[in-house]
Amino acid sequence: MTTPDFVRVLREHIGHAPLNLVGVTAIVFRDEKVLLGKRADNGAWQAISGIVDPGEEPADAAARECLEEAGVVVKVERLALVQQLPRVTHANGDQVDYLDLVFRCTWVSGEPHPVDGELTEVGFYDLAAMGDVDDAHVRKIALAVAEDDPAHFRGGRPPRG
Repeated sequence: MTTPDFVRVLREHIGHAPLNLVGVTAIVFRDEKVLLGKRADNGAWQAISGIVDPGEEPADAAARECLEEAGVVVKVERLALVQQLPRVTHANGDQVDYLDLVFRCTWVSGEPHPVDGELTEVGFYDLAAMGDVDDAHVRKIALAVAEDDPAHFRGGRPPRG
């Protein structure tokens, strides 16, 4: 994942300390298939994802990431899942806590292809043939399949007092 400029500036001040960032995941459907890409950094197959820029609407970030990473224009339809991901420690030592907003999207135009170097392969794949996709992304896809389900979230427990 390419590091946005605003994150580089923050890292100059906080070093490797944990940083809270809002991320988006776009689950894009075209007919009965879902858009998946193979990440250049670790070879994992997953949906398109990225970081929300300061002041950017999260749904707009999901659509932007689809165009920047896979060359496709999408319509963002609904929020499918809100979740806090476990802390990530990147290879350079940077720690990040991502709040992940997962959106159901529909393909509008463009044939998928790796655009910005973050993906080595990208395309639409049968929902039944997702053997190389990890369980976390399969769950995201499953929650986005329904066109009009309410968003799911984790947490919401009362504080311990």
